[in-house]
Amino acid sequence: MLSGCDDTGNTDSEKVTTTIENNEQTSVSNQNISETTQQESKISETTAKAESKVSSNSSKKSKSTNNAKNTKSIKTTKIPAYNGNAYVELNNNEPEFTSKEITAKSFEKYGSLDKLGRCTVCVASVGRDIMPTEKRGEIGMIKPTGWHTVKYDFVDGKYLYNRCHLIGYQLTGENANEKNLITGTRYLNVIGMLPFEDMVADYVKETSNHVMYRVTPVFEGNNLVAKGVKMEGYSVEDKGEGISFNVFCYNVQPGVTINYATGDSDGNGKTEYNSNSNNRQTASSSNKSTKNSNSNKNTNSSSSTTTEYILNMNTHKFHTPSCRSVKQMSNSNKGVYKGKRQDLIDQGYEPCKICNP
Repeated sequence: MLSGCDDTGNTDSEKVTTTIENNEQTSVSNQNISETTQQESKISETTAKAESKVSSNSSKKSKSTNNAKNTKSIKTTKIPAYNGNAYVELNNNEPEFTSKEITAKSFEKYGSLDKLGRCTVCVASVGRDIMPTEKRGEIGMIKPTGWHTVKYDFVDGKYLYNRCHLIGYQLTGENANEKNLITGTRYLNVIGMLPFEDMVADYVKETSNHVMYRVTPVFEGNNLVAKGVKMEGYSVEDKGEGISFNVFCYNVQPGVTINYATGDSDGNGKTEYNSNSNNRQTASSSNKSTKNSNSNKNTNSSSSTTTEYILNMNTHKFHTPSCRSVKQMSNSNKGVYKGKRQDLIDQGYEPCKICNP
């Protein structure tokens, strides 16, 4: 999520009115959905595609609620239709920050709502000093454009829509800011955006470096629900060696047809993830999901098997020895553990979402 920033620059920015010249409705049907127990492996798969390297340094906090600088207009003709993948790379996966925009001074900015009340571009230089130190508060009072409270039994968590933070709370601690919350599907929030947020958060925590981070919601015409979001990330101190991405995440929900003009929806209860492994199928004419007995198996390690793991004693995550995050981990935070996976979890450690040990 995003947080406000007190950047002393105070540059007014243009409102983002990027549009997608496609049809008003997108039907995404006959796509298989995972249930709640499958989310971690899907997140891991998506994150693995997006992950880079990591490095070290630190900085100070500065907050402001000025309009964020407008990003280049997104040429939506180059964005392919959703085909089962949660995101697609843009500009050869290279972020489009200018040299003047890149800074190692922490800040956050949120663009003003447009004339329809829609969010615009949000940008931050994410540093440890602006990360939250307390749990997220309530956000239910915010009603983003196109908001509907609707449930489908085959959707993870039941609710079709989440109040999606454009810049995640774990990055900047911004909570109930209407300039930072859009109507987004559960799929966009958890499968599309979260892996990139987690990757940036882990990098900053492990290195104390900064990451330039920009999220732009993309609307078609006067539609109230975004077709997706453009996400860019670039690690500052190591010049993109640790973090570098430029992607478009689709605001879709497999098995649900969304009217992006109004936020109305219709679900058929039959969904399928476009995944090469750990597929889970659900099918029910009454919109109820059924478990696939072959899913929810950890293929990397069994909780009863003795295995070697690398511990990050700062973030309390454990990794496989070959995980790329291990190479960038500070030696003072690194530990070696040989034993059972479940024992580590019982001690409060969490498996890395990149290597999925």
